[in-house]
Amino acid sequence: MKILIAEDDLGSRKFMQQFLKAYGECDMTVDGIETVDAFLLAWDEGEPYDLLCLDIMMPKLDGLKTLKIIRDLENDKHIPAEERVKIVMTTALNEQQTVYDAFDLGCEAFAAKPINQEKLREVLHNLGFDPIE
Repeated sequence: MKILIAEDDLGSRKFMQQFLKAYGECDMTVDGIETVDAFLLAWDEGEPYDLLCLDIMMPKLDGLKTLKIIRDLENDKHIPAEERVKIVMTTALNEQQTVYDAFDLGCEAFAAKPINQEKLREVLHNLGFDPIE
């Protein structure tokens, strides 16, 4: 499984990498523009990401705008639903409207920070991802 972690906070990025390495290969980006670039590069190389953990509050391009761009790109490329990257939004924000907006834009799941490992494991399992160990 190929995973992209989009997170500007170093501590959160390290935590996510440590947790998710049991699921597959992890790449990391620190802002929305890098995230879109990494997403496109992976598709161009024929190795698209299976999972994107996307922080909502990032510099240059926030997570919601990044999510919209990625879903628009997938639509433009006519990527079937079952082949689209699964997106889990992460945030320290506790705003219900933000959660609704993220789901409206096409994310599959939402994880509040600090991340509860058991809940994230369950979310990943429900998306069809299990540790490879």
